[in-house]
Amino acid sequence: MKLEPFSPKQLHAMCWWYPGSPDAGRDAIICDGAVRSGKTLCLGIGFAAWASRSFHGQAFAFCGRTIRSLKRNLLATLLPALQQAGFGCSVCRSENWMELSYAGHKNRFYFFGGKDESSAALIQGMTLAGVLLDEVALMPRSFVEQALARCSTKGSKFWFNCNPENPQHWFYLEWILKAKQKNALYLHFTMSDNPALQPEIIARYEQLYSGAFYERFIQGRWVAAQGLVYPFLTRAMLCDVPAELEEFRVSCDYGTVNPASFGLWGRSHGVWYRIDEYYYDSRREGLQRTDEEHYIALTKLCGERRIESVVVDPSAASFMETVRRHGKYRIIPAENEVLDGIRRVSVALKQGDIKICMNCADTIREFGLYRWADTVGKDIPLKENDHAMDDIRYFVSSLCRDTDDFCAVSVERREE
Repeated sequence: MKLEPFSPKQLHAMCWWYPGSPDAGRDAIICDGAVRSGKTLCLGIGFAAWASRSFHGQAFAFCGRTIRSLKRNLLATLLPALQQAGFGCSVCRSENWMELSYAGHKNRFYFFGGKDESSAALIQGMTLAGVLLDEVALMPRSFVEQALARCSTKGSKFWFNCNPENPQHWFYLEWILKAKQKNALYLHFTMSDNPALQPEIIARYEQLYSGAFYERFIQGRWVAAQGLVYPFLTRAMLCDVPAELEEFRVSCDYGTVNPASFGLWGRSHGVWYRIDEYYYDSRREGLQRTDEEHYIALTKLCGERRIESVVVDPSAASFMETVRRHGKYRIIPAENEVLDGIRRVSVALKQGDIKICMNCADTIREFGLYRWADTVGKDIPLKENDHAMDDIRYFVSSLCRDTDDFCAVSVERREE
């Protein structure tokens, strides 16, 4: 791989620990800010170089939200860069660790995922000389604090990297605002700190985000989400059903008391169109429907088309069992991480990867009503007018799971 020249801030992130540096006495480094600013790779190079110069025969940890996201976001670019710089790299993929050797020093680096509260148990009991936490703002506090507690070797340091989240996030309050108190070096990155980015690429990213996502991922600010979830969507962005479609899928948000929303999707020239919908509101209709009645509606929505898969609300166990029992459609339980899903849908819409057809009236209505809740410290959409919004989120997340290429931008710094 070809490495571009580094900016002064990137070099600072890599070399702050070096003897003689004014920051060499710090216990930690925190890098936050915009996407594509180069902070991740530079922090990874610096972490490996610091460990290899300062220690021999010690254990370290690379931590991501999941091991998969860690490998995709950091290790896929870090390992070639280290090998190019002269490091010896030996990776044990089955056990999720690697050994790095340089100038007679060899150390082992373990890979961990900090997805939920149970993840803290994975790292408990280890003794580490240092830890790099990539996407730290997406990890539970219990996992982060357990990882830091493992660093009991003399001279150990903490390395943090993240994109901004809500300003009431624990990491912002406890580490960024208290960086001086924690004896941590804090570096804030923007896209201009990455000399490898061309102006047209920066412009592209600026067009992909809006609202709080724009302020966080482009401007690098810790701001709260408010107002409409999809403020950019206008009727001019809607379309008619294409004449020729190559593949069909369905997404389902299931409800009995709450509305049930099913979307029929067709692919044409690489774009997925929501070409029809089934939306049943039992309160509006005055009558609840059974699983079997919803299944009949699903078959009517699909018609004689060959459906590749039906992605379903993961909590709808009885409906999924009903669909499986009939043996006609392949069921995929949906991923239900709300904020990640909303971000993916936002970017997929703005990139033109998905389009909404004019005949999907309830979907269009919900787009105009779907809002962020006024909840301090959390980004949560209101639990109303969200049923078509949920099934669209399930659909886009399922596509991102199928291929890393489809949502390469929309899953920026995230695990789908």
